[in-house]
Amino acid sequence: MGNILIREETLESSYVPPKLPGREKELALLERRFREAAEKGVPQHLLLTGGIGSGKTALARRVADNLSRRSRDSSGGIRTIYVNCWRRGTDRGVLREILKSVGIDLPERGYSVSEMLDVLERGLRREPAHRLIVLDEVSAIVRQETKLVYLLTRGSEVSLGPISLLLIAPEDILPYLDPASRSSFGVSHQMHLPPYDAKALEAILTTRAEVALRRGSVSVGVHRLLAEAAAVRGDARFAIELLLNAARAAETDGHETIDLEDARRARMAFLPGVDEKRLEGLTGTSLYVLLAIARSLRGPKGAVTTENARKAYGALCEQLGEKAASRVTFWRVVKQLEREEWVEIEPASVGRPARLHLGDAPASQLELLLEARRSHTALRKT
Repeated sequence: MGNILIREETLESSYVPPKLPGREKELALLERRFREAAEKGVPQHLLLTGGIGSGKTALARRVADNLSRRSRDSSGGIRTIYVNCWRRGTDRGVLREILKSVGIDLPERGYSVSEMLDVLERGLRREPAHRLIVLDEVSAIVRQETKLVYLLTRGSEVSLGPISLLLIAPEDILPYLDPASRSSFGVSHQMHLPPYDAKALEAILTTRAEVALRRGSVSVGVHRLLAEAAAVRGDARFAIELLLNAARAAETDGHETIDLEDARRARMAFLPGVDEKRLEGLTGTSLYVLLAIARSLRGPKGAVTTENARKAYGALCEQLGEKAASRVTFWRVVKQLEREEWVEIEPASVGRPARLHLGDAPASQLELLLEARRSHTALRKT
């Protein structure tokens, strides 16, 4: 069947996907605002904020790419420039990157900021157009009392021509700007991206897998499992990293597809593992019920019906020469295991019985630990 990962680079944070699930409205709004500003010949300045993995950079770069592509064949239109300020660190470093984007490469030393702006002015005159400058990780220069943001927001006044700014930061950085710069950004010129929910993260993983992984190489339920794990943070980067690690785990084991056990293993690499001290609280019926559930979920299975879990529990008790608890007691124990976060109960719905899912631990790992715990308990009794 070949490898599962066919374009691993598309799972890296630097990759800008063609689709942005969960951010379609924001994408359309930003494109419209900057396009209308260019058509009117006026600047549009906006601050984009959001937590880690909220899609700030991907959204900004997709906006810039889309606007550039539509303007590529026209004499005017919008020309976009992207700079990561964290990598450059100073006004001069950021200006050097802006200059490179218009074909000018100045040495690192020997030019003041004002001299660099003069050079930039001459470079921009060679190709008149409305410029959209994206300053990512702008906090890196704002906290150094930057003058560059002010100068760029006054592009027309300082002979640079019409310039729109899109600033990207994890938090509101406007209080750190000087009053003149801050006046260019109002309430309507700010956009905050909330964390992704599980539904959006699942859509992100599905679209990313379409370009990164071999077709048909992801089992049903994998995207949902990883999305729910990442939804705790609302972090798309984390979700994509989980998918990458699940794919690597599956390839390492020679699997043709990523199954739910691979997904659990990937999740466990980033989330706390099974605390073996917690196992000490499992005795008798609770130990056997959880062991039966773990056995039922070995391999690619993502869930087991409560009835099948009870049958597996009965078979285990018979194998061990133990008396199985009643149906009522079995269900009471399952509810207790849910409260202790060993299992998750999916309620019954029309045409589908109630089902049980394991928590973070891979079924195979949990089974080994439970077997060891059972053996230890049996030895203490003898």
